[in-house]
Amino acid sequence: MTTTPPGPALVMGAGSIGCWVGGRLQAAGTEVHFVGRPAVLEELRVSGLTLTDLDGRRTHLPPAQLHLHAEVPEPGGTATLRVPPALVLLCVKSGSTAEAAALLSLHLPPGTPVLSLQNGIANPAVASAAAPALDVIPGMVGFNVVHASPGHWHRGTIGELAAQAHPALQAWQPVFAAAGLPLALHADLVPVQWGKLLLNLNNPVNALSGMPLKRQLLDRDQRVVMAALIDEALAALAANGIAPARLTPVPPRLMPRMLRLPTALFRVLARASLRMDERALTSMAEDVARGRATEIDALSGEVVRLARAVGLSAPRNQWMLERLSQPRPGTMSGREMRAALGL
Repeated sequence: MTTTPPGPALVMGAGSIGCWVGGRLQAAGTEVHFVGRPAVLEELRVSGLTLTDLDGRRTHLPPAQLHLHAEVPEPGGTATLRVPPALVLLCVKSGSTAEAAALLSLHLPPGTPVLSLQNGIANPAVASAAAPALDVIPGMVGFNVVHASPGHWHRGTIGELAAQAHPALQAWQPVFAAAGLPLALHADLVPVQWGKLLLNLNNPVNALSGMPLKRQLLDRDQRVVMAALIDEALAALAANGIAPARLTPVPPRLMPRMLRLPTALFRVLARASLRMDERALTSMAEDVARGRATEIDALSGEVVRLARAVGLSAPRNQWMLERLSQPRPGTMSGREMRAALGL
């Protein structure tokens, strides 16, 4: 299969994931256009785009090589975007999904493929409802990226990309692979999305702790909290007849048991999952630190809604939903979280 890109790519939401995935694609030869917030675009105009990872790789794209846009560019209406994008990467935060999709639909031809690389389960449906003429494809990001410094994004954990199988993505698979971004296509992405959401239930714990991810995961009190959140999700999934995909060496049903193990044993059994660098954080922790709204509704909120659909409750995820929906949720130790959740 050829690694020639089918055409330009457009990143809608030049944040951590948008800059990382878009930057890797551009470094491998794809023409990429970035739409983002003014503050991020200014960083890129001044510093260019630098990408690093836990394996020591470093990629730098100078400012002059970047196509930056404050608004969705009109294909053919600018000197840089001469033809419509062959693929849009939707990377905005969950709360901005409908607005971003509607804006895309105003400027792009019907049928343009839009790959949602967002947290949670519902974002592709939200985007499709806001932009029914576009072809929205569910996707999943299996790694963590942090904003390390102006113009610099760092991938601090291992993982790959996944998406719902779609004809438009088949031509892009070798392009993503050449960029160091293997893209697995699944006939049904829902189990994969839920498998990832189970892992993402650590995000609110990490955000409340204020700790780097690896250090937080080595705190048994905080792992006990994560286990309780996952227990509620597994009960809701089972009641709804959904079997989450296995994304780690440990099957989903055994994850809570492993999380509750003593730290010395957990460190040995979770060796592969703990392969991350010391500065890795969740995006939710970054949002809390910067006083931004979090995506808690796309994580714990999804668990609460799934449980309610079959007459169950998920009180600990509900507590996280309420706490992380506050403008300034503050920080808590693992012991304090356990006490608040009755664990």
